[in-house]
Amino acid sequence: FREDLHWFGGVCRVVKGLRRARLGAIGARPAAFKTVRFSEKILEAHGIAVEVIDLSEILGRVGKLEDGAPAVQQTLAAIQEYIPTEQVPLSSLLKMAKLAVVVNDWIDENELTASAIQCWTALEEYFGVVPCTVMSMMSNRLLPSACEVDITGALAMYALTLAAGVPAALLDWNNNYGDDPDKCVLFHCSNLPKACFAHVRMGQQDIIGGSVGVERTYGTCVGSIKPGPITFARIATDDLSGTIAAYVGEGEFTTDPLDTFGGAGVARIGNLQGLLRYLCTAGFEHHVAVAHGTVARILAEAMGNYLGWDTFQHQG
Repeated sequence: FREDLHWFGGVCRVVKGLRRARLGAIGARPAAFKTVRFSEKILEAHGIAVEVIDLSEILGRVGKLEDGAPAVQQTLAAIQEYIPTEQVPLSSLLKMAKLAVVVNDWIDENELTASAIQCWTALEEYFGVVPCTVMSMMSNRLLPSACEVDITGALAMYALTLAAGVPAALLDWNNNYGDDPDKCVLFHCSNLPKACFAHVRMGQQDIIGGSVGVERTYGTCVGSIKPGPITFARIATDDLSGTIAAYVGEGEFTTDPLDTFGGAGVARIGNLQGLLRYLCTAGFEHHVAVAHGTVARILAEAMGNYLGWDTFQHQG
């Protein structure tokens, strides 16, 4: 009975939260990322609001903040307490602190439950840092923040947070791992919440650094994802049918070694090849939301039965 009650409590949290979710889009999606396009009108029809702000407005507000402002200094201290920053210049940390103050103020003003940010390359080229640690800190306090203005990715992160009660991350379906058909690499460069890592430090964005200079890309969260059971999920809008689609499933992060940058882990998912085939044929995005814990059944019930979304539950 207690197990059933816990399950139904999770279903109620997800349904209630998603029916009144308020998402924030900061900036425009990177031009090449057509995969993260979504329908604001379809979300609105399901009770989900999307507030937007131009990146220039955010940077304009940042430019008005003094280094010594109390809010900036408090946030700087919070960043340094949150993640090791020994190799990062103070000037870069101050930029992150100012960005965090402005973004958090905007989120509070608009009573948002999750956000998605234009994380590259304008911020790096014209401001001089990546927003990854700022986003990581938000996600870690159960206020999900997604990369590349992936609004429906942020919504999936929020659904996982509601179901599991722990921080969620947004990752790329990346590469195979060795010859095991049920293992793959899940990766981002990264803004993963601290709670997802086995160990983490602040570093530089090695991909963008090649075009704008590594000195302008401090702020990534670098480390290995901690092992353990996970639930993965994705939500998408289908403009042609006017519907919302989703998939959920479970697996685990392993302790398999991985030599890479950013935040990454090796995931084992039963019948992974069948899952990937479904994702490709159904046209889902390359991003997937992940949280530690086993809550796929909660999400499938909430999104499929109560919200009426076209929800696929992967059976491994």
